Amino acid sequence: MPEGPEIRRAADRLHEQLAGRRLESVWFAFPELAAEADSLVGREVTAVDSWGKALLTRFDDGRVLYSHNQLYGLWKLHDAEREPDTERSLRVRLTAEGRSASLYSASDVSLWPAERLAEHPFLSRLGPDLLTHGVTPEQAVARLSEPRFVRRRLGGLLLDQAPFAGIGNYLRSEILFFAGLSPTARVADLSAVRLQELARTILAVTRQAYEQAGVTNRGEWAVAARRHGESRRLSRFAVFERDGRPCHACGTPIERLTVASRRLYRCPSCQPD
Repeated sequence: MPEGPEIRRAADRLHEQLAGRRLESVWFAFPELAAEADSLVGREVTAVDSWGKALLTRFDDGRVLYSHNQLYGLWKLHDAEREPDTERSLRVRLTAEGRSASLYSASDVSLWPAERLAEHPFLSRLGPDLLTHGVTPEQAVARLSEPRFVRRRLGGLLLDQAPFAGIGNYLRSEILFFAGLSPTARVADLSAVRLQELARTILAVTRQAYEQAGVTNRGEWAVAARRHGESRRLSRFAVFERDGRPCHACGTPIERLTVASRRLYRCPSCQPD
């Protein structure tokens, strides 16, 4: 499933397609939204951003279209005159000045006043989005140090969307590796220096994944891996899905664990318990 960086890139594409343009037509498959469609015609799309794995399309009257792709949802961008080639079920279509964005196969879509977004049953459980909400290293340290998080093991905590929204399975493994931390470590176990380094690593790895389309590995390590015949999928990561292969840093074989019911990869030498 896509993680925060992939969802943010999808939001960027939707923003480029629609933002600053006025809606010419709006169509919803859901009866509760269909009644609102005409009221959106003529409204300007002011922005499209993301919060965790949700996309938020914002209109100039203060309303926000919430959508979550879940496992099968997909936005397709196209000219208004050209129907996408797909057999998926259309759920939403927004057309603005000749450009269309069509959402297929998703079922979690709703329209909200911006001031009430914090009441949304999904968004209300999320921490700040690492790419949308301008989280600083100092804020990340403060968030991790909250009493409800401080004694939890990092392997499970990083997957929980309550501290920060957007970290998924591959980011968790990569963050812990670059921070040099075992998944069994707790925030309470870390010195102030190590906690600050973890906070910086969370932000840096997530930002790199966003800017480099899912690549979290160091450039020189990725180049060396490709010289040895590795695929882009493998060479893009430092440890994720690299079980049995030598660590880029020390040569120790990467191991695969199950933590919080999800697979996790680590170097036992660089990330000792």
